[in-house]
Amino acid sequence: MIDKTVLDDIAKRVSENVPNGLKFLQEDMEKNLRSALEAGLSHLELVTREEFDLQTAVLIRTREKLEQLEKIVAELESSGDSD
Repeated sequence: MIDKTVLDDIAKRVSENVPNGLKFLQEDMEKNLRSALEAGLSHLELVTREEFDLQTAVLIRTREKLEQLEKIVAELESSGDSD
């Protein structure tokens, strides 16, 4: 999930750009926007950068093992043809 401080930062930035006539609503707007962002993002299937990097490493290792196995199979098939 997205870091709570990121949501706070986004909500704060948006509320800071509210026109002067609506500044009295800034705090409420910041809270509501943060809640809306959190609710909207919770429905998305997001992963952290750490989890993404971990899965990338697993995929790389799996791909390397697959390539090794493909070489072994090719060697076995070629040695079987010479019989």
